[in-house]
Amino acid sequence: MQYSLIEALFYCAVQLYGFCMVKGDKWTKMVYYVVYGLGHLLSLLPFWFLYLLSDGLFLLLYYCVKYRRNVVRDNLVKSFPEKSSGEIIKIEKKFYHFFCDYFVETMKLVTISRKAMKKRMVFHGVDMLEKALLDEGHNFAFVYLGHYGNWEWIASLPYSLPGSLLCAQIYHPLYDKAMDRFFLRLRSQFGGECIPMKQTLRRVIELKREKRPTVIGFISDQLPKWNSMHFFVPFLHRETAVFTGAEQIGRQVKAVYFFADIIRPCRGYYECTFRRMEIPEVSRTEYDMTAMFMEQLEQMIRRAPQYWLWTHKRWKRTKEEWLRRQQDSTIK
Repeated sequence: MQYSLIEALFYCAVQLYGFCMVKGDKWTKMVYYVVYGLGHLLSLLPFWFLYLLSDGLFLLLYYCVKYRRNVVRDNLVKSFPEKSSGEIIKIEKKFYHFFCDYFVETMKLVTISRKAMKKRMVFHGVDMLEKALLDEGHNFAFVYLGHYGNWEWIASLPYSLPGSLLCAQIYHPLYDKAMDRFFLRLRSQFGGECIPMKQTLRRVIELKREKRPTVIGFISDQLPKWNSMHFFVPFLHRETAVFTGAEQIGRQVKAVYFFADIIRPCRGYYECTFRRMEIPEVSRTEYDMTAMFMEQLEQMIRRAPQYWLWTHKRWKRTKEEWLRRQQDSTIK
């Protein structure tokens, strides 16, 4: 197998970083401070310059490194069988360009001001969240999100809510401890609480006892592990396993549900509209809210597909394989 010079350098950097990671906490701290320091310097640059860097990064990532090009192409082809190869390539390039924008925009969070953040990340329907929690007396508003647009910027929601409401987000801790620490710092700087996925139920019960009205964001569009698969829905032309934790926990605490609908009017600006998800109690089945979320997510993706995270191997675990495993476990 032949490697380009860029790919070889990248491989060496990854190996060196992996060597540092096994050396313990001191190395982790050193890597974190290096990453944060570089991120801080990068974030001091104006947006126009960051987007010039993003344009250059796109050329490198798409044409030289070809980062997960096969995964992205396969996901797009199977998700949009009605589109021609030319249309698929056009979406693919737009996605990689946005993916690079996402990177520089996320680095900008290190030093972005409150005023600039509120100008560039605008929320609509916040009054509906307040009404559900403050007027209707619900303890929780669960917000369904996808890896769409710049999901890191949505953590700035506390800037648009009254201080009496707690904002929290469920996250999956990164294996890389230095990067996990870096992203936790970015996500919590707006005043919200980051709740590790495995501690979700325990923390929600604690908040219920405290009787503090809380908005919790669930990014629920990734692929569950085998032991977390309970429900499949039609999504982008495939039977797709989905996380059901938000609905299961929400049912226990009588949460109200919202969908975060994201648009990107222009480069560096996003708008999030909260839409209440309601199904009459008498006609609800076990996973209706989850199915509704995935349906609305697909509609949002089809509207502007370049803003979803296509590099993720979303369908590597199939329903057929899941059913086979279920049968094998029953036989045993």
